[in-house]
Amino acid sequence: MRSFATFAAACLLGAVGLLAQGRPATADLVILTNQGAVPGVKALADAFSRRTGHKVTVLQEEGAALERRIAGGPADLITGNPDTLAPLVTNGTVVANTVSPFVLAGLGLSVRAGAPKPDISTVDKYKAALLAAKSIGYSRGCSGTHIAEGIEQLGLTAQLKAKTIRTTEGPVTDYLARGDFEIGIQQTNIMVGVPGTDFVAPLPGPLNKPCASSVALLKVSKQPEAARAMIAFMISPEAGPILRKTRVEPAAR
Repeated sequence: MRSFATFAAACLLGAVGLLAQGRPATADLVILTNQGAVPGVKALADAFSRRTGHKVTVLQEEGAALERRIAGGPADLITGNPDTLAPLVTNGTVVANTVSPFVLAGLGLSVRAGAPKPDISTVDKYKAALLAAKSIGYSRGCSGTHIAEGIEQLGLTAQLKAKTIRTTEGPVTDYLARGDFEIGIQQTNIMVGVPGTDFVAPLPGPLNKPCASSVALLKVSKQPEAARAMIAFMISPEAGPILRKTRVEPAAR
């Protein structure tokens, strides 16, 4: 916790120093973000822009496009699950001492718009809903891993295998809206309010294992001082209420 506070203070002091020296007060930042963090990052980017005057563009890149951005820019910050960022620290793509946890996204369940909503208010009722569903869909990322672990804890892996679809591209709600499966499960923050779908509820109790995302400074950043100030804002107490409005929790400090 002390290291995060020290880092944040250093970033803010750096930003103040820039202003005192009369350098340009605004920057044009690019944040590369993971799917599960998009709503929260966009909300924080808007708030940071209003506060500082910096322009912040949030992009969700994948595959070769993401690799090009990471290697050559333009990009300043990247967010991702800890396992995703770890190799980037190892290969020197990100500045290691800037990796900062900032958000936790819990899991939820949705159905196609207008379909009956199952009761998943308890673990037993969630289990019954999974067994009753004709088809189930969830992703292969962090949320998918945690959902699969929960299904295994319920002893349902073998029973549900034949009617389970693991998505590969885009949010689960895209598939759900098309009718590819009956119920979809992913992070709550990217499921609520999606056209063609109805959000049911968060997963119950210990089965709602959240996905963590961190933010880090990319080595290719041309505006590291402003980028560090953005990190400081993302992990500050001020960020908490902003994140909660997007149905996630700030990471514990």
